[in-house]
Amino acid sequence: MRRLGTESAFEVLAKAKALEKTGRKIIHLEIGEPDFDTPAHIVAAAQEAVSKGHTHYVPAPGIPELRESIAGFLGRTGRMTTSPGQVVITPGAKPIMFFTILALCEEGDEVIYPDPGFPMYGSIARFAGATAVPIPLREANGFTVDPDELASLVTDRTKLLILNSPHNPCGSALTKDQVQAIAELAIERDLTVLSDEVYWALRYDGVHESVLDVPGMAERTILLDGWSKTFAMTGWRLGFGVFPEALVEPISRLVINSVSCTSAFSQHAAIAALEGPWDEVERMRATFAERSEVITDGLNAVPGVSALRPGGAFYSFANITELGLPAQKVSDLLLERAGVAALPGTAFGEYGEGYLRFSYANSTENIRAALSAFETLVSEVSRG
Repeated sequence: MRRLGTESAFEVLAKAKALEKTGRKIIHLEIGEPDFDTPAHIVAAAQEAVSKGHTHYVPAPGIPELRESIAGFLGRTGRMTTSPGQVVITPGAKPIMFFTILALCEEGDEVIYPDPGFPMYGSIARFAGATAVPIPLREANGFTVDPDELASLVTDRTKLLILNSPHNPCGSALTKDQVQAIAELAIERDLTVLSDEVYWALRYDGVHESVLDVPGMAERTILLDGWSKTFAMTGWRLGFGVFPEALVEPISRLVINSVSCTSAFSQHAAIAALEGPWDEVERMRATFAERSEVITDGLNAVPGVSALRPGGAFYSFANITELGLPAQKVSDLLLERAGVAALPGTAFGEYGEGYLRFSYANSTENIRAALSAFETLVSEVSRG
C-alpha cells in the first residue's frame, strides 16, 4: 500500500469544503470536472433504461450495443478503425489505466509517464512493482513530450509509454510532428503505448493529434477515453478502452475479478451520448476556449506570474517561480487567505515545482474574482 499515491485534487476539495462550512466563500479552481449539467437527452436515456429493467448484470466487457456504438463513433470521428470486440467498458476511465498496467507490467519493467502528469500513472506503475520513469514536460517545449529526450529514457526494460493529450495539468497538446516521432520510436523499440485521450473533444483549434493516426500504431496502442469530460458525466463513472486483440481477454478477466461489470442502465445512456446531438459538447468546448483566454490574460497580468495559453482541456499551469515560495506554500496561502482553491504543481510530479494548476471549469465571473484575489495575495506576499 505504501507504493500507492493519491490524487491531491480531492484532498484540496475536502479542505475547501471544510472552510465553506465555517462560512468562508471559496472559489473552486481545484477539481477537474466540467461545470455543466449532463445533456438532457442522455439523462432521459438513463431513465428510460431503468424503467425498462436494465438493472441487472451485463457482460464484463460491456453490452454489445455500446461496444458497437463506440467502434462506430471512433470511425465517424476519424480517430481510429476498430472492431466492437476490442472495446472494454469500465466504471470510469481510471480502471483502464489500472488494468492495462497490471496486465502488462511487473517487477523489473519500466513505465515512462509524463511529469507533470496525472498522478495515478506513476502510482499505479509502482503498485504493480514496475519502475516509474518520468519524462519531463518542460515549459520551454510548451509542456509537451520532447521525442529526443523520450528516446534517451527508453531502455531494454521499458514496457509501457503513457501519453496524455490534451494534457492534465498543463493544458498542452501534442503536435502532428511530435506524435509521428513518438510513434516511430515506439515501433522501433517495440513499446506498448497507453494513449490517454479523455480530453480529445476539448482541443481548441479543433485538430486532435494522436499516435493512433500513424500506421502500425493501433496494434501496439491502448486508447483510453470516457464520457466524463466530453459529456459532463463525471459522476456517471463511465470509461472505455480499445485494446489490441491479445489484451481483451486478460483485461476482461481483471474486470470480472474487480467490478464484475459496468452498470447496465448507464451504458444505455452512454449510447445516447455517442449517437445523440453534438451541440452541447461544442457549446462546452467554446465556453472553455473563451475562459482559457480570460484566465491566461489574467494570470499574465499578475506580477511575478506567467502562463502559456492552453491548447485544450480546461487547465492553466501558471509559472510562479518568481514569487520565491514553494508551490505547496502558495497553494495553501491562496486557499487560506484568498479563498481560492487551486493545486500546487507538485501534486502532478516533481517537475511541477514552481507552478500552480488552475481549473477554469467555473464561471467567468468566478474566474475573474479568483484572479483578483490571487493578485492581492501576490502583492501581500511580495511586501512580506
